[in-house]
Amino acid sequence: QVQLVESGGGLVQIGGSLRLSCAASGIFFSNYDMGWYRQAPGKQRELVARITSGGTTTYADSVKGRFTISRDNAKNTVYLQMNSLKVEDTAVYYCNAKHRLRRDLDYWGQGTQVTVSS
Repeated sequence: QVQLVESGGGLVQIGGSLRLSCAASGIFFSNYDMGWYRQAPGKQRELVARITSGGTTTYADSVKGRFTISRDNAKNTVYLQMNSLKVEDTAVYYCNAKHRLRRDLDYWGQGTQVTVSS
């Protein structure tokens, strides 16, 4: 059974930092592209950052220079370091795992709330 378990969300002030973690089980982690998505109330889910199985990273323009995605294949974990947080970063953040070849193997975590307050 595939599980993606996010942690690290919470309440932080503007300009603060948080690090999200997503621990994966039930998959051969190193074969998966990993991504962080977010969904704010009343908005569609959007890609925040992605890291391929080979380590290539992609970021949404809104988070470039502030967020960093990384992965530790030995720990089956992907991270999202979020710095200089803004109110507009407030959302539920979801972890996603997609097989690098079998794109139908696509899994989601349950989400973790990030709230940035002024």
